[in-house]
Amino acid sequence: MEISRDHPRYRSLIVRERMSELVRQGVVAPTGLIAHGRGEAFDYMLGERTTETAAEAERAAAAFLLEAKRPVITINGNAAGLCGEGLLSLARAVPAKVEVNLFHRSPERVEKVIAYLEGLGGKDILGREQGSKLEGIASDRAMCCTEGIYSADVVLIPLEDGDRAAALERAGKTVLAIDLNPLSRTAAGSRVAVVDELTRAVPNIERAVRELRDRRDERKRLIMEFDNAENLRRSREEMCRALR
Repeated sequence: MEISRDHPRYRSLIVRERMSELVRQGVVAPTGLIAHGRGEAFDYMLGERTTETAAEAERAAAAFLLEAKRPVITINGNAAGLCGEGLLSLARAVPAKVEVNLFHRSPERVEKVIAYLEGLGGKDILGREQGSKLEGIASDRAMCCTEGIYSADVVLIPLEDGDRAAALERAGKTVLAIDLNPLSRTAAGSRVAVVDELTRAVPNIERAVRELRDRRDERKRLIMEFDNAENLRRSREEMCRALR
C-alpha cells in the first residue's frame, strides 16, 4: 500500500501496515491488532505526545533498571513489532536480559518472534526453553525462563496483561509497565507505569538510563519519591484536559 507522507495520519498508517504484515508473518497475533487500536485511542487522549507525568515515570523506570541486580525486559509480539529495535537498544544500554513471552504461544510463534528480534540485532534472547512457572496465571504465560524472568528482581513489561503483572508482583518482582491505559490493572499494579506510546517511551527511558548512569544519588531520589497512584491520577487528568 502506497501512503503519502503528506497524509496527516502518515505515521499511524505506516505502523498499522507494518503490524498487519507481521500478523501475516506470525510475529503479531491477530488479536494484537485490537490491542494496538485500543492503545491508539488512549494516545489520542494524550494528544499523541509525551506528557510531563510520563517523562517523570520514564526517568523513574530508568532509575529502577539501573539499580536492579538482575533486570529483564520481556517482549511480546506487539512490543516486538512496534519497537523491537528500541527495546533491544534499551536492553544493551542497561544492560538487561531480554525474554520473549507470549499469550498466544506455540513453539513456532516463539521461534518467529525471536528470529524477528535476532534480525534486528538481538543476541542471547531467552524464551525458547521455559523451565519455571509463575503462580496465579491460568494460561501458558505462567511459564518463564529460569535464568530470565523467574530470577529477575526488576522486570520491564511493555504492553502486558494485568494477570501477569500481578503474578510478577506477587513473586516479589519490581514491575515497570509501559501502558497507554491509566485505568488498566497492569498500570495500577505496577511499581512504575509509564503512560506513553511505546515508541516514544522506550527511547526516553534509554536516554534517562544514559543520563543517570553515574548519578546514583539522583536514582535513589527518583525511586524514593515516585508514587505510581499519583502518577496515574495525573495521567488521567492530562487526558481529561486534552479532551476539553
